Amino acid sequence: MLGRSGPANGGTGAIGDGWHTGRVTRTETTDPSSPFHHEETDRDAAPQFVLPLVARIERAEPPARTDALETAARAVLVLLSDERAAGEGEWAQAVRDWQDARIRKVVRRARGAEWRRAEALPGITVTGEHAQVRVFPPIPLDGWPKDLARLQVSGTELDDPEPPAAPGADRPVLWLSPEVEMSAGKAMAQAGHGAQLAWWELPTEERAAWRAAGFPLAVRRAAPAAWQTLTRSGLPVVRDAGFTEIAPGSCTVVADHPALRRPAR
Repeated sequence: MLGRSGPANGGTGAIGDGWHTGRVTRTETTDPSSPFHHEETDRDAAPQFVLPLVARIERAEPPARTDALETAARAVLVLLSDERAAGEGEWAQAVRDWQDARIRKVVRRARGAEWRRAEALPGITVTGEHAQVRVFPPIPLDGWPKDLARLQVSGTELDDPEPPAAPGADRPVLWLSPEVEMSAGKAMAQAGHGAQLAWWELPTEERAAWRAAGFPLAVRRAAPAAWQTLTRSGLPVVRDAGFTEIAPGSCTVVADHPALRRPAR
């Protein structure tokens, strides 16, 4: 159930948020069967799917930005590790089709009756400190259920009332780039990409332990002085194609899981 399950056809783990296709790399990877190998493949010719995520953002009580980002990242992991997404599960084929193409995620917002309609559709709701994000099995780009298609992509601007605390040394961290500015919705999708890359790279026993613990993680903005070291560390890196908001090829997230860290030499 928790076996390694990167893209089924090898090649790059190609990631995008919204309708934006990005690329993920691991700088030392040369193995073409690795999900981090980043040469062009037949992914672009495959049918394209998207992973929908809906954030609950009530007008009167929106969640804090970091809480929403962390909850979105956990939601991706919860779906990937769900029995319905593996083997002969009811969502497994959709997940395989999605991972065989450009791996896209769309974050939309809902409140009130919109949220209740979204919760009635097959999916999983993940709750953070206050944030709620519902993740759905992948769907074709042009196959959105009407109750999700009508939801807005905009309107996910969120703030942290106080700076988040520094994460513990043993806690997985998704480091956001200090060099690019992203809307909260885009950052939620990018955090989800980073969590997915860490999941692909972890060995089976580490996946099981992370899942059993409830997928603890932190999302933090990296210090400018540390960013170049992080992107060259050999940890999984998310790159964006730059169709909106940021420049093409920008590194947006480094997925720093303790089990993936290289020992100092």
